[in-house]
Amino acid sequence: MKVQKRLAGLVLKCSPNRIVFKADKLDEIKEAITKHDIKVLTGKKLITSKQKKGVSRARANKIQVQKRKGRRQGHGSRKGKANARANTKDAWIAKIRKQRDFIKHLYDKKHLDTEMHRDLYRKSKGGFFRNQRHIKLYLEEKGVFKK
Repeated sequence: MKVQKRLAGLVLKCSPNRIVFKADKLDEIKEAITKHDIKVLTGKKLITSKQKKGVSRARANKIQVQKRKGRRQGHGSRKGKANARANTKDAWIAKIRKQRDFIKHLYDKKHLDTEMHRDLYRKSKGGFFRNQRHIKLYLEEKGVFKK
């Protein structure tokens, strides 16, 4: 049976350790001594191979799901400096563009006069406003427009 396992390994392109013979047809398998005989038996499903063992991705997938939720980002997992992980300049650019677009929109719609427009523009440039909502709150306090 050793020869048959070796030949079956060659035919099925796997290790002889993964070869499985059908228990009730062992006498028929014993008579097979050529590669062609083994091929015929594999066609009849008397000789099969076990599935190859692989590395499970279950743990990796679980971690990936957690990372998508924003977990696993504590101090122990960080490699780069804060600026390398989230560039402060890029954040500033995004913030100031949004604020300037909002101020321009209000000015174009005639909600702001020139003086107020310049004042808001300079304040946003100086980092006075946290975000667009903060500009709205500021304007509501000043009585420029209501909710």
